[in-house]
Amino acid sequence: MIAASVPVASTNAAEGEEARRGIRWWLLFLILLSFGMVLVGGATRLTESGLSITEWNLVSGTFPPLTSEAWQSEFDLYQRSPQYKLLNEGMSLASFKTIYWWEWAHRELGRFIGIVYIAGFLWFVGRRAVPLRAALALAGVGILLGLQGVVGWIMVASGLEPGVTAVAPMKLTLHLTLASLFLAALVSLYVRFGGAQPEPATRGQRSGVWALVVLALVQIALGGLVAGHRAGLTYNTWPLMDGRLIPNGLALLEPLWVNAVGNITTVQFNHRLGAYVLAAAILAYAVATRRRSRPVLARALLLSILILAQLVIGILTLVSVVPIGLALMHQAMAMILLFVLTWNASVARAG
Repeated sequence: MIAASVPVASTNAAEGEEARRGIRWWLLFLILLSFGMVLVGGATRLTESGLSITEWNLVSGTFPPLTSEAWQSEFDLYQRSPQYKLLNEGMSLASFKTIYWWEWAHRELGRFIGIVYIAGFLWFVGRRAVPLRAALALAGVGILLGLQGVVGWIMVASGLEPGVTAVAPMKLTLHLTLASLFLAALVSLYVRFGGAQPEPATRGQRSGVWALVVLALVQIALGGLVAGHRAGLTYNTWPLMDGRLIPNGLALLEPLWVNAVGNITTVQFNHRLGAYVLAAAILAYAVATRRRSRPVLARALLLSILILAQLVIGILTLVSVVPIGLALMHQAMAMILLFVLTWNASVARAG
């Protein structure tokens, strides 16, 4: 995230504001695309479509199969994969097309986001619309986007190993976390380029609001582990797990730390615990801001509503055994909450 408001490298105030406005529209478009990307990625995971395309062709992969022969060729490649042999043997070509389109849309949207980012970056930097410091920040976010693409393919490749029917949970978690970081960085840049009025805050207050952003990112990562292990399909009761607040079997694996990423019981428990911690932190923040300015109070109220809604959606998703609609709503709400938390933190300036 950027630590201070971003000036524009222009000698004319009107030209400078016009450049800032253009940058904000570009960033806003990227924010909307990234939000959609997370939801398409979630649907791709929930429909188990992510391994339907077994090759990574950066250019030729842009075009989907257009003939019967091309479709059969793609299907033949999938039929050689472990997921088909162990999980989907006998799948029809029509069913394959369904999962193929989800993965293709996910990759295509990723390509489009990359093109939009690179084109915008070259345009604004080439026109000297941003000073060096801001250009470096934008370049850093671009590198983060490129890294996200690399991790995405590494994740898919992990699901094509012999005897494997799904991607590695840790790599899925990293993929989701990097996507969330990218979204948060875009929001922060948007605010810093004049998307909102700065509001004075003490050093402690600034640290507090950024700590909430970090907590949200940690909770999203914990949710990624739940998704990767399909841990939401177990212990489908609330508030108890297997009849207990603290279930048995949290430390079955050795060494102990492996339980946090590899033990389904621990993974779901940690996600539940993370939700309680984040909710308590946001509600405590809302109470602490009761004497702050009206905009701060309004955002604190909004955050309180969002986190409570997210808790309810999460519980309903769990007890309903993760239907796709509720699961996507849960993921969308996580991104909306991260958006508002990042916005809230980005407007806080030294005062």
